[in-house]
Amino acid sequence: MDYNRIFTQAIDRLHGEGRYRVFIDILRNKGMFPNARCFAGHNGPKPITVWCSNDYLSMGQHPKVIAAMEEALHDVGAGAGGTRNIGGNTHYHVDLEAELADLHGKEAALLFTSGYVSNEATLSTLAKILPGCVIFSDELNHASMIAGIRNSGCEKRVFRHNDLAHLEELLAAEAPDTPKLIAFESVYSMDADISPIAAICDLADKYGALTYLDEVHAVGMYGPRGGGISEREGVAHRLTVIEGTLGKAFGVMGGYIAADQVIVDVIRSYAPGFIFTTSLSPVLVAGVLASVRHLKESSEEREGQQAAATMLKAMFAGAGLPVMNSTTHIVPLMVGDPVEAKRISDILLAEYGVYVQPINYPTVPRGTERLRFTPGPTHTPEMMRELTDALVEIWGRLELRLAA
Repeated sequence: MDYNRIFTQAIDRLHGEGRYRVFIDILRNKGMFPNARCFAGHNGPKPITVWCSNDYLSMGQHPKVIAAMEEALHDVGAGAGGTRNIGGNTHYHVDLEAELADLHGKEAALLFTSGYVSNEATLSTLAKILPGCVIFSDELNHASMIAGIRNSGCEKRVFRHNDLAHLEELLAAEAPDTPKLIAFESVYSMDADISPIAAICDLADKYGALTYLDEVHAVGMYGPRGGGISEREGVAHRLTVIEGTLGKAFGVMGGYIAADQVIVDVIRSYAPGFIFTTSLSPVLVAGVLASVRHLKESSEEREGQQAAATMLKAMFAGAGLPVMNSTTHIVPLMVGDPVEAKRISDILLAEYGVYVQPINYPTVPRGTERLRFTPGPTHTPEMMRELTDALVEIWGRLELRLAA
């Protein structure tokens, strides 16, 4: 067996389809985001502007966050020292879980090393605990949710994206006494749309289902205290489990769930992805704690980000660029071809010092490849004008179609 040939062919297929992933080598400039340095090429680092960061509110650069991390580093050292069960349950972890439970109006919360792990571990464990459980999953759910559902080994039903009629049809087809769980997201990051949370909760009540809401692209971003879309719409209390990340709007790293005490205790006690993993460094947790507390009190960052997103959408639309309809902070620009998306991204970086990553299959369906911009409160109107002008020039150079 020629193992190397098989591996090489697998990589060659990605190159041939135009979706081989290239990691751009950068360093952010502390306190100056979205300015960064790019190390791609051989002429040393060059200044760039980052347009695709998930640090939506620049909290990874916030003085309170950095100061809290520095203080923790000098107080307790670098690592947690073990799993939560064996030596790694620091007071920082306990405090942050209390803050996150309060953020969502839940009895308890549980930290994980990433949003991916929190989704995979929680969904797979919940379904295993519930005998004969059937999970109803939105077709655009994140890969981590799909992995959790698959690893649970339970039956699943996939409903069309945000299609309430289809979801009800699937729910009604199950026996009334079948344990049911509806898994969905609040903000779908690639299409930049929002789910009808209250209406899904209505269906859950009608058919006796639990609800699992992924708020990773919404926590910190929406609601008066940053509790997400569910807080903004006043429905957080209706959801069984709310899942979020600490690596996007909160600017650091990690994931979590918030729910009632019994459910959190079940996940804490049964989920291998939690039990057998070294806990987050207290340095990271201290930074997140500062970020969550700040965003509970401050809406300045959220308002600045929303204003920036609104302005960039208007500039793109005014220039005839194919900006996708979006009611959220995410600004997707449709390309529709993986090779062209990569070419545009490469030209922006090489010639204009603009970094935006092309989004290709399997993250999005084939034929819907796009560039995904995430303007933040520190992106200036001048940066947006320069970006728009650059895109218009590239669209013309590559003979791509602009809107009328």
